[in-house]
Amino acid sequence: MSKDMRDYRDLLDRPHPESKKHPRMSRESRAAQFSPFASLKGYEELIEEGARDAEEKYGREDREEFFD
Repeated sequence: MSKDMRDYRDLLDRPHPESKKHPRMSRESRAAQFSPFASLKGYEELIEEGARDAEEKYGREDREEFFD
């Protein structure tokens, strides 16, 4: 056992404190805090709009030829 572990052994063996004021959050509520969110809201629409503009300007054939 390392010296650091020995220094904090008394803290590691203690039970986790439970709040008397705030009830424990359910697993579902805790999981919801970490669920994905749309950080780039509107980004997908902006890309699609740019693709439509490019299609109008250069035509669909040029784009298909480029990506083949």
